[in-house]
Amino acid sequence: MSDHKTYLDEQLKDPEFAAEWEKQAPEREYIKAIIAARMELNLTQAELSKRTGIRQSNISRIENGNSSPTIATLQQIASGMDKTLHIEFRQKAHS
Repeated sequence: MSDHKTYLDEQLKDPEFAAEWEKQAPEREYIKAIIAARMELNLTQAELSKRTGIRQSNISRIENGNSSPTIATLQQIASGMDKTLHIEFRQKAHS
């Protein structure tokens, strides 16, 4: 197990931390989805920038979690990778 995973597992024992971690799950999901799609196409951030018209620095901020993109921006990113944006609502898992 990595040091990061061990640390995270320990932090998740704190109810306040766990609640905040859960609250941020959707952001982590779209970040992972963007990065995975970009990597699948072997695109750099600069190449994605050219395809989308979004500045590379903004793509970097989105991927690093330092910017919250609008739905329109997510659509623009998806379109630049010849993909469709899909948003869904799922039933919460109850503990």
